[in-house]
Amino acid sequence: MLIKNTRPNLLLTGSTGFIGSAIASRLISCSDYQLICALRCDSNIGPNCQSVVVGDLNDDTQWADALCNVDVVIHTAGRVHLMKDSAYDPLTEFRKVNVEGTLSLARQASAVDVKRFIFISSIKVNGEVTVPGKPFSADDSPNPPDPYAISKREAEIGLHTLAKETGMEVVVIRPPLVYGAGVKANFKTMMDWINLGIPLPLGAIYNKRSFVALDNLVDLILTCIKHPAAANQTFLAADNEDVSTTELLQLIGDALGKPARLIPVPVCLLSYAAAVLGKKKAAERLFGSLQVDISKTRDLLGWEPPLSVQEGLLKAVEDAESGL
Repeated sequence: MLIKNTRPNLLLTGSTGFIGSAIASRLISCSDYQLICALRCDSNIGPNCQSVVVGDLNDDTQWADALCNVDVVIHTAGRVHLMKDSAYDPLTEFRKVNVEGTLSLARQASAVDVKRFIFISSIKVNGEVTVPGKPFSADDSPNPPDPYAISKREAEIGLHTLAKETGMEVVVIRPPLVYGAGVKANFKTMMDWINLGIPLPLGAIYNKRSFVALDNLVDLILTCIKHPAAANQTFLAADNEDVSTTELLQLIGDALGKPARLIPVPVCLLSYAAAVLGKKKAAERLFGSLQVDISKTRDLLGWEPPLSVQEGLLKAVEDAESGL
């Protein structure tokens, strides 16, 4: 990919979200790029960043103003995975945003000669569980387990088809659970448990799970902006170290400076209790393995995660403590 201007113009979607805001912050502080943030509604992004209000992401969104003179699109916006989805037909709702909205943006981008389109997908496209020692790889056959993952996979397929038809380069990145400054949901809940000193029956879980620190994911995305080997590839993202749920809680405790109070209860008993309480899916995430092989990412891009798990957790904890 050749970008002739010295400061490529980047369009970032989802710039107020967890991942998007971290990308925006990194790019705003970098003099190598001119950043344009696409927003659902008017918002204060900060200095050194142009913003364009485009409204909701769907098939009817008009991107002409936002795409003017853009070289690369980084697309993080989408309908996120919901633990309790209240939609009557979740797949239809996911498709409206994650498939139709994404492909509409990509078609409009290719029509104005955008060079590269970076799409943040999900490891759930590969599946939800791995056998220990047999991690997911970028070239595995996809096995999306739910409407969210199906919509991400369908968007990937549409983008690669568009790339073949138009010559616009597409890069797909599939991260597992992302943690870091501003993390919410289940990861924040675990941090709160440890911070409060709550005893947890999670001291004997020997699974293996891959995570990715937010700073590591952002670094990979920025690598994919210009790297010629990234064109029309799918990459998995993860930290260098896989940990069990027990180890993760212990590491969170270390980062907080508070011991994790973990009781070694057998997983078979925990799984039975979770099933009785109707929490089988949540139990699978706590007790099951999900490992990610990033060797393709390393080999093609020469990329290594800049932060260790411990360093990533410290950043998440420092941010949480600063917000207290």
